[in-house]
Amino acid sequence: MSVQEPTPELATAPAARRSALLIVFLVVFIDLLGFGIVLPLLPRFADEYVSRWLGLPATGSAPEGEVGVIIGLLMASFSLMQFLFAPMWGRLSDRVGRRPILLLGLAGSVIFYGLFGYALSLNPETHAGVALALFFVARIGAGIAGATIATAQAVIADSTPPEKRKHGMALIGAAFGIGFTFGPLLGYASLLTGQDKYIGYAAAGLSALALMLGIGLLPETRRFGDAPAVRRRRFDFAAWRWALGSAAVGPVVLTFFLATLGFAAFESTLALLLADALAFPKDQTLLIFAYVGFVLMLAQGVVYRRLAHRVSELTFIVVGVVFMTGGVASLGAMTWLATSMADEAGRGLLLALLFVGMTVAVVGFAFLTPSTNALISRRTDANRQGEILGVNQSAASMARILGPLSGVILYKATTDHLLPYALGTLLLAAVLPLVPRIRRGGETPPLAA
Repeated sequence: MSVQEPTPELATAPAARRSALLIVFLVVFIDLLGFGIVLPLLPRFADEYVSRWLGLPATGSAPEGEVGVIIGLLMASFSLMQFLFAPMWGRLSDRVGRRPILLLGLAGSVIFYGLFGYALSLNPETHAGVALALFFVARIGAGIAGATIATAQAVIADSTPPEKRKHGMALIGAAFGIGFTFGPLLGYASLLTGQDKYIGYAAAGLSALALMLGIGLLPETRRFGDAPAVRRRRFDFAAWRWALGSAAVGPVVLTFFLATLGFAAFESTLALLLADALAFPKDQTLLIFAYVGFVLMLAQGVVYRRLAHRVSELTFIVVGVVFMTGGVASLGAMTWLATSMADEAGRGLLLALLFVGMTVAVVGFAFLTPSTNALISRRTDANRQGEILGVNQSAASMARILGPLSGVILYKATTDHLLPYALGTLLLAAVLPLVPRIRRGGETPPLAA
């Protein structure tokens, strides 16, 4: 594949930068829209199809045993593909440019979200096995296509000066929040119509729209100078060694990994917690997920961007970790109190702890995510932006593989469901000792090719 060098005018013109940022916003929004649609409802869909495939009655109860293992693998397959492919897409975009990689990812989203919608149209009574196989293909494919998020972050790095990098990364965070707000709302609408298949078709249609906009409007932001990106193998795990071995980048990647792993206790068990502690039905659960997305959108799209010119990345990281620790601990307290509070007054306290815990934890995550990405970008040579940001995204994907698996197992291990929140709180608190290392890393040269 040959490298198409953009003209300097295209790479630097303000109009081109605005177009690039707009399309990147749409790419991330659609990626999280599909994720937000699927995440709350995937266990519900899979429970019915897996149960029928195994010859079990579809009771709608929480999956356990063989059903739980298959559903866990289905949910983990998306993040596993992102773990494998995020550095590859980022490295390839350093060599061939950002535009072809983002367009390829959008085309993949059209195909695999459409396939997911088709699988949902199959009758679980007669085609459970085929539908389940298509679920796996669709989730694996969507994970590969969605792994271009690191390339989207590289576009931000290409299009913003270092001092404005936090603002650009917060734009991606706002797209996360908007996608995760409207995704569950679309899922909620599907429950009202009874047509689950439209979930996948709607996400595919939006991906097609973004693809057309990308073809027409997305400029190439990668600037190829006298020192082109070094050619490396597509699956080159040496990039992990280079990133983690760097005093400038390694502690930041480790911080993001541990924080995401601890936060996964909240993400992966929230639907179970709402059902067990507060007896929320599925439609109300989707509305709670939409609230989470709204808080994320507001925190990153408004609060963070207004504070970014006055607050450093390191300060945002510290505040974010403290907020996340307090929020997850609050949810743990709610699970512990829920076993002894069955009256109306007790339910009011549980709801208060739920909303306080969710809000504080999500605001903390909103502060942490763009700050770590911006710091890694500023500490990385321009010719390796996609690759090293891909390593960070890959580390987060690994956390989202391990987090849900361990979180659900620990959740079901006790009747008070406290263990995943206790573990999450400890993991988040363990991030704070890394702060001095991150500060010292700012005195080292950028990670170069």
